[in-house]
Amino acid sequence: MVARISHWIDGKPWAGVAERSGDVFDPATGEVSGKVDFASSTEVDEAVGAAARAFQTWRHTSLAARSRILFAFRELLDEHRSDLAAIVTAEHGKVLDDAAGEVGRALENVEFSCGIPALLKGGFSENASTRVDVYSIRQPLGVVGVISPFNFPAMVPLWFVPNAIACGNTVVLKPSEKDPSAANFIADLWARAGLPDGVLNVLHGDKVAVDGLLEHRGVKGISFVGSTPIARYVYETGTRNGKRVQALGGAKNHMVVLPDADLDLAADAAVSAGFGSAGERCMAISAVVAVGPVADVLVERIKTRMADLRVGDGRRPGCEMGPLVTAAHRDRVTSYLDAGVGEGATLAVDGRDHEIDGEPTGFWLGPTLFDHVRPDMSVYRDEIFGPVLSVLRAETYEQAVGLVNDNPYGNGTAIFTNDGGAARRFQSEVEVGMVGVNVPIPVPVGYYSFGGWKDSLFGDTHAYGPDGLHFYTRTKVVTSRWLDPSHGGVNLGFPRNE
Repeated sequence: MVARISHWIDGKPWAGVAERSGDVFDPATGEVSGKVDFASSTEVDEAVGAAARAFQTWRHTSLAARSRILFAFRELLDEHRSDLAAIVTAEHGKVLDDAAGEVGRALENVEFSCGIPALLKGGFSENASTRVDVYSIRQPLGVVGVISPFNFPAMVPLWFVPNAIACGNTVVLKPSEKDPSAANFIADLWARAGLPDGVLNVLHGDKVAVDGLLEHRGVKGISFVGSTPIARYVYETGTRNGKRVQALGGAKNHMVVLPDADLDLAADAAVSAGFGSAGERCMAISAVVAVGPVADVLVERIKTRMADLRVGDGRRPGCEMGPLVTAAHRDRVTSYLDAGVGEGATLAVDGRDHEIDGEPTGFWLGPTLFDHVRPDMSVYRDEIFGPVLSVLRAETYEQAVGLVNDNPYGNGTAIFTNDGGAARRFQSEVEVGMVGVNVPIPVPVGYYSFGGWKDSLFGDTHAYGPDGLHFYTRTKVVTSRWLDPSHGGVNLGFPRNE
């Protein structure tokens, strides 16, 4: 049986008939597991309309009542974390342990939002002028759209949705059509937690749904995560239509290994951060920059570890890396192997030869390693978004940092060294939004904010944490005076702070 996956609008599954739909695959077998309805402009209007009606009540719901719902949702998410992880694995392909980690990080972001009463406090100045008080308050935007990617179908929506809801907004979530079921499961948990109908809606589809949200007059803000070309499009289209937009784009994350580094630690980190989730992470390490004489030794240690990786169906015990999300994406990633060789890189490990513990019809590509990569090669320039790791060689620290800073992306980076002075210099000089020191995937915890620099972010507000609260609220400043009946009469002069 192929499951039908449809929208969640106004607190319940949508009962209409879709004009268009798309296939959802089990990446480990290649079989079609579901059909997802694609929204037309009519369904976009319906979802935004439900959210707009709900906003009129939700915005006035007390912070205490919002917090109770957030805490209830947190408990349900924790209770059903294994169920959600299984849904992610079935449609994305990442192994169950990796999916469980994704849900765990999502839970941390929900926990941050549970503290909303303390986070939404404004400021107050008594007697800014004589008997005049000035204070600031933070108010919600209204209906906001969240457009999330395929690679984290549970975590990324829960970067945005809890903060938006906690701040008093209502939400239309448009998940990836490649793995849409996690969003519906999450919406059902919110409903069970007591969230009023229409506060969270899930709209499935493709560019029609995305453009509908970007252009709809009823949508006041857009949060997006995806590739840089689409992030740029979302930012330009959304802002042109008068919306507040945060659009997180692609990455080419570097890991700089200095000569004094622990090379076993560095090799472990390169393999873990390069091939976890089959490299389908915006924080994956895709370029290792070996400085000085360590390159040959480091490459050999990376190759040794790659040979032992177990690639297969993420539901099978012991599998460490799963398939890619679709056949088309697998073929695109695989095309870079021949391109890299043609441009002069050394294909040190060919992932097409890796043994697979899974059905041969799955969307497989094993871990792949290129050596002697140059900055002009496509395997370095492009965001491949797959299990392909490139090693570049630099003579000096300065040359390594220059490579990172010259790259158009600026999402995440890491340095491996035992030299505290070098690490401190690196974190100051590198032009990247998130930096790890002997930490290969420096994803911030929920009470900091996630976001890159350069072509990895469009807009000036990062995701979740304090920046998330800033994005989903507008500041209003109130100047007030309560007087006796003798108020002093008419005065046409400019107000003076006396």
